[in-house]
Amino acid sequence: MTRSSLTPSSLASSSLTRRLFLLAILWIAPALIITGIILTDLFRTHAEAELSRRMAQHLDELAAVLEVTPDGAVVLARDLSDPRFRRPLSGLYWRVDGPGDRTLRSRSLWDQALDLPADTPKDGEVHRHTLTGPNHAPLVAWERSLHLPGAVAPVRAAVIADASDVQAATAGFSRALGLSLAVLAAGLLAAVAVQVRLGLGPLRRMRGALADLRAGRSNRLEGAFPGEVQPVVDDLNLLMEENRAMVERARAQAADLAHALKTPLAVIANAAAAPGGMDPAVVAAEADRMRHQIERHLARARAAPTLLHSQGGTVVLPVLRQIARTVARLHTERGVDIQVDGDARARVRADPVDLQEMAGNLIDNAAQWCTALVRVTAVVADGGVVITVQDDGPGIPADRRSDVLARGGGWTRPCRGPAWA
Repeated sequence: MTRSSLTPSSLASSSLTRRLFLLAILWIAPALIITGIILTDLFRTHAEAELSRRMAQHLDELAAVLEVTPDGAVVLARDLSDPRFRRPLSGLYWRVDGPGDRTLRSRSLWDQALDLPADTPKDGEVHRHTLTGPNHAPLVAWERSLHLPGAVAPVRAAVIADASDVQAATAGFSRALGLSLAVLAAGLLAAVAVQVRLGLGPLRRMRGALADLRAGRSNRLEGAFPGEVQPVVDDLNLLMEENRAMVERARAQAADLAHALKTPLAVIANAAAAPGGMDPAVVAAEADRMRHQIERHLARARAAPTLLHSQGGTVVLPVLRQIARTVARLHTERGVDIQVDGDARARVRADPVDLQEMAGNLIDNAAQWCTALVRVTAVVADGGVVITVQDDGPGIPADRRSDVLARGGGWTRPCRGPAWA
């Protein structure tokens, strides 16, 4: 038989719903138990204080009705007002010890002897004693020492009450309070269950959205989520977009590698089919070319994840200026002026070699078809970097721009002219 206990490790491994519900129980149960103990103690204190107040009134009344006869005896001028003092074993009694060991007692004591402990209260003091009365009932006595006119010695007066009434009232209150707190605990736990279900609803919706994503029914997490959950959803969507970008990048690199290897393979195949046999120099050159392409693409593949999450990135302007100097030297005889300007803070998460390849093709194309001037700018905009390459050549017709922007496409400009592109 195994026994499980609630430990921090078990809480950490359990479901979020169970953890929240157990934590609610761990808070509600002690809080209600402590509340019940405090309220019961307050009720008992109030009941005892109320009993003490009533008994003080009875003691004052007893002192007021006591008289001393000419022969020095202490008597009651009249009965006390509470009828329980006259009903046998009613739970409310009085006793007066006068001079000469003469004792007066209430009719409610009947034939029971009730002795007070030895005590000598000072004038005005009220002492309290715990006694055992008739039928072994717990009693509480309040006594005073009185100096009656005509008495040769102080008179000891006491009123006694059955303490079981207070105990019974406290027990009844405790039972009613316990039932009330149990109902309150059930209501609070029900409210916690509803709150947990409603509060975790967005996580269940997120789980459904992830299931749709995994099943291919969607390509991102859709739906409105609370402010505490929405940042997680946004980060997940961004992560998935970055993963898709990495996959597309890998596909593009594979296509680029295949395209780069086609020409060397064709050259080797042609050399192998030549009548005189393969030229070793041709094979070596093409093999070296293939090796260079493979190493380059492998390096780009290894660098891609690091570049994707890099916080620094590649500074754009130095790369653009280096390309501009190289391209300008290629067109020295035409006097092409390549101007580079922009924001020095512009950075992109890209391999510098890739940036050189992309921007170099555009700048070289602009230098080939410009009249005399090429302008290159890089500015930070909308969380990214916009690189603009302009030349004073004829430009590209609007109906052919989609061909130029398509992967693997292209278009040759028929002539040069003084138009900006």
